[in-house]
Amino acid sequence: MTIVLNCSMVGKQSSNSYARDMAHVAAPETLPAPRREDLRLEDVLQALGDPVRLSIVRTLYGTPDAQRPCGTFGLPVAKSTASHHFRVLREAGVIHQRAVGRERLTELRGDDLEARFPGLLGSVVGAD
Repeated sequence: MTIVLNCSMVGKQSSNSYARDMAHVAAPETLPAPRREDLRLEDVLQALGDPVRLSIVRTLYGTPDAQRPCGTFGLPVAKSTASHHFRVLREAGVIHQRAVGRERLTELRGDDLEARFPGLLGSVVGAD
């Protein structure tokens, strides 16, 4: 059994109960996202059309191959709203997320996006 916690749940348990609850977790769980060949331009553009989501992507784009916990983006929205934005990006295929303990690590799918839509990510991220 794997426990996946929402970003908003980080910091809600004591370290003792956390260790007890997580003792049976074997490996990080990659959250569902479309395969490279299933990425759709319409979904990607819609996901990138929101200023908060675009700021997430710009942050990740600035640090290639980096994985960041979702709570480290400094977003100007509530945790539940941030979780929604991460889900939209993940379901569109813009990011990968995996649960590691009580965190969700987020990584930009730059290689997949470049393979499917050459130049798109650089154009969108670089636009002002």
